[in-house]
Amino acid sequence: MKTQAKRKSGQSETSEGKIRLNKALADAGVASRRKADELIAAGRVQVNNKVVRELGFRVSGKDKLRVDGEPVRRDGGYRYILLNKPKDTITTTSDERGRRTVIDLIDSHDRLYPVGRLDRQTTGLLLLTNDGELAFRMTHPRYEIEREYRVQLDRPISFDAARRIAEGVEISRGEQSQPCQVILDDDKINLTVILREGKNREIRRMFAAHGFKVRKLHRRSYAGLKATGLKRGEWRELKRGEVRELRGRLKLR
Repeated sequence: MKTQAKRKSGQSETSEGKIRLNKALADAGVASRRKADELIAAGRVQVNNKVVRELGFRVSGKDKLRVDGEPVRRDGGYRYILLNKPKDTITTTSDERGRRTVIDLIDSHDRLYPVGRLDRQTTGLLLLTNDGELAFRMTHPRYEIEREYRVQLDRPISFDAARRIAEGVEISRGEQSQPCQVILDDDKINLTVILREGKNREIRRMFAAHGFKVRKLHRRSYAGLKATGLKRGEWRELKRGEVRELRGRLKLR
């Protein structure tokens, strides 16, 4: 019989004052833990000027970290920026082809990263932050964080087709979408979709599986956040109360 050890209440992830390297990078806002593991495995991370590839490696607060040769600041100072993403904008920190990115739209010298991804033609709410642990909680499937989208199709959809999409469909070979909510407007062309996961171009692929093309896609809310009052391309800092509420919803201290 398998057993699972449970962490005692209040017990931290530290061992003798050290934490895992991927958590240290996430806490510093470099990347989520999963992405940090990829950086470590690729040999892009140094600890005290030595490349570390061991995923379980632990560091103390005194250790000096570098990613791609650049020093990593570990002194906190998290920022949370809410952006109403416009079309023709790439959700990444840089683009080799010189296309406009979401980072180009904001005024910040901090190393910020988009939480999740909206494809180039999708508009709406996008959070950018250097809080790696919060980004991890918002994007990891096991936390089932709610995302709400407005969708416009190329033609009316039947209730039966909408029901089948809501139950989950095969969006590529061996890949299935999870059950979601699909709420039709009266015209059956415009609708609301509520997901609890964020696969690449998932909504477009869900409807394509039934022969529909998504003409417009807009994210209206994510983890309870809304871009109310922001025009396309505008952004603002989250207020302290909003950050506190968001961290509470994510069960972060």
